[in-house]
Amino acid sequence: MDRGSGILVLGLGNLLQADDGVGIHVIRALESAGLPPSVALRDGGTIGLSLLTDIEDCAALIVVDAMELGQAPGAIGVFHDGEIEVQLGGKKRSAHEVALADLLAAAQLVGRSPEKRVLIGVQPGRIGWGMEAEGAVADAVPQVCEIVTGLVDAWCVHA
Repeated sequence: MDRGSGILVLGLGNLLQADDGVGIHVIRALESAGLPPSVALRDGGTIGLSLLTDIEDCAALIVVDAMELGQAPGAIGVFHDGEIEVQLGGKKRSAHEVALADLLAAAQLVGRSPEKRVLIGVQPGRIGWGMEAEGAVADAVPQVCEIVTGLVDAWCVHA
């Protein structure tokens, strides 16, 4: 992916923990969405330092993760650019937020932070053993896919 033109969609989560895997389920659903070649889909799992290069090399970043929003299961929160740091700071809202915040800070520290960044959080209902998101969280997957494709469309038009 070329710096300045590529969009990385990063799904976070643990597929063994029911609703916590929602980010991965979104990535899998997007694989058949016919996204432009400048869009890379990445299963970020439970996140690791190896994702730093991917984040540094994209012009735009969309992260999808299960996140405590204080709402009903399946509720969706969309946070742009500076709102992400506010959302990730303070009270723990996601099992992966510390690592994500660290990766974003590291990219910014070396001057390679994506120009556009969006975090999409989905309120989990149940985090426990299970291979599938359940109920309202499973129902939120197509909605999150629509948000992602809308962002991709807007960003590709304005590129």
